[in-house]
Amino acid sequence: MIRITQLVHGKGTVSEALKHRKKPPHQVPSRLLAFAETRRPVIFWNITNRCNLACAHCYISARPELDDREELSLEEAKAFIADLAEIRVPLLLFTGGEPLVRKDFWELAEYATEKGLKTALSTNGTLITKEVASKIKARGIEYVGVSLDGAKEETHDAIRNQPGCFKRAVQALRNCAEIGLKAGIRVTITRDNYQEITDLLDLAIELKVPRFCLYWLVPSGRGKEIYNLQLEPQEVAHIFDLLYRRARDLNPEEMEILTVDAPQDGIYLLNKLKGDNSQEYENALKLLQYTGDSCSAGDRVANVDPAGNVYPCQFAQLEEFKIGNVRERKFSALWNDSENSVLAAFREKTKFLKGKCGSCVYKDLCGGGCRIRAYAEYEDIWAEDPLCSFNPDS
Repeated sequence: MIRITQLVHGKGTVSEALKHRKKPPHQVPSRLLAFAETRRPVIFWNITNRCNLACAHCYISARPELDDREELSLEEAKAFIADLAEIRVPLLLFTGGEPLVRKDFWELAEYATEKGLKTALSTNGTLITKEVASKIKARGIEYVGVSLDGAKEETHDAIRNQPGCFKRAVQALRNCAEIGLKAGIRVTITRDNYQEITDLLDLAIELKVPRFCLYWLVPSGRGKEIYNLQLEPQEVAHIFDLLYRRARDLNPEEMEILTVDAPQDGIYLLNKLKGDNSQEYENALKLLQYTGDSCSAGDRVANVDPAGNVYPCQFAQLEEFKIGNVRERKFSALWNDSENSVLAAFREKTKFLKGKCGSCVYKDLCGGGCRIRAYAEYEDIWAEDPLCSFNPDS
């Protein structure tokens, strides 16, 4: 995750991160807990495979008719939550599928809050009525990420494969705003919607959305089937330039702009700041060096699927990247197993990088981009990220 707004406006500093390091985890803002030395990762938990939509890019291939019998039971799920609370992870993100279709979601959310965990919700927004928004807030969930894949109704509805879901997602954002529940827009960018990014940013401002998070397409789940819609590296650079300019010109208190699934965006940002002779360049460089905003998979980010399988990230849900299962062994034990070969590889990834990623002077800052993109393109997890347009020889 590259926090463009934070870095452009100097809203985060190394000294601030160091100061919060000394505090107990429950007293530290969640955005800074991820900087801690101990490995307490942000958890992306797919609590269900089922969804009321069938989105074209869904990384878990969720759909309405999927069987839920493999999901962790309520008892198993609570044991997992208790373990996460014991090791004090900085954030538990409920995702899916659509997490709100799981019948015991409310009990799980309430239990996580009772255990002292910070929680967030990733949703398509179609089920968030005013009543549901109030229930989300009452259960202690601090942030709701709502997917919105276009500024036009027809674009979003086509990608999500259901008429009317654009209107319901927009209404969900309004419902959250009305009761003071922080909510943001998440968009996965492809050739089907990249020309609407400017209008989508304008819509976010109109809706008074405090966070705009852009995801680059990753070939996982159904995302593999539409990977021909991935942008070219030069187009990615153009979109990033647009986000940078908007972040620079916007009041940072108005909206935060971030990108996900392309750690190389941190390098693009540094070059932009340097080219603009920005006084924030040195601070941004130090913060990126300190926080390690490279690929977080297997270190500061973990994924647990509906059946309890643990992976380095939500896009790495392949048997060859499976770390273990929380039904067989506690997550805390799995994540701190120094003998696990998958974790060892992901945590030492810069040693194994090939191609231009392997020779790049920025590889320690970037971490080699997205390993799942490289794996999909070259069948080699250590190959270069095909989305990166940076040329280390230029």
